Amino acid sequence: MRDLEWDGCSNVRDLGGLGRMRPGAIVRMEAPTLLTASGWSAAWAYGIRTILDLRHVDERDPDQVPRSAGIAVVRVPQDPARDTAFYKHWSRLDNLASPLYFPALLAEYPQVIVAAARAIANAAPGGVVIHCASGKDRTGLLSLALLALAGAEPQEIIADYLRTFDRMKPRWDELGIRDQLTAVTEILTAHGTTVEASLTSTIESLAMPDFLLANGLRPDELDALRARLLTT
Repeated sequence: MRDLEWDGCSNVRDLGGLGRMRPGAIVRMEAPTLLTASGWSAAWAYGIRTILDLRHVDERDPDQVPRSAGIAVVRVPQDPARDTAFYKHWSRLDNLASPLYFPALLAEYPQVIVAAARAIANAAPGGVVIHCASGKDRTGLLSLALLALAGAEPQEIIADYLRTFDRMKPRWDELGIRDQLTAVTEILTAHGTTVEASLTSTIESLAMPDFLLANGLRPDELDALRARLLTT
């Protein structure tokens, strides 16, 4: 079972087992700020030694309890700056909260994905957590890219993206946030597509590892990334 139980957070899961992704290499989750002491202990016991925070700096809330000493935090925002035309356009269209914006970001800002891939390749030995706020879209797009590199099937990647809606629903309900799968479906329907079709189109257009190499990842960094993530 890829779902992990780390006290304080609900949307924690290992990408291992999808394609050739190695178990323990990449864990995706929502922001870990609500992890309890036992939650952090569980992360440490699982082998996590690096956290990639994919959010803008002004989104970062204080942790409920101190993080485990020895877990490094690397900040790699996955959204363009908020004063860019891209951010303003997509904030109006889908609030950067659906797969609709994924192809545009990959085309216009590939460097954010490459920066995250480089950070993973260069991380200290141990598992790497990737997270944004709810672990849905920024984390979802980076997960999609990493899983494409690992040769995961489109249906595996789509199922992993959709899993967040189930895992986060109790938290969203607690906060009084409307059903997010319904919200995302409405956005995509208004643009003549579906979650599945939108993600499939993105996956099929993303040639890996060519995308990474064409956008600045060095061959030695790609080798390090593959060695870290992939089973033989």
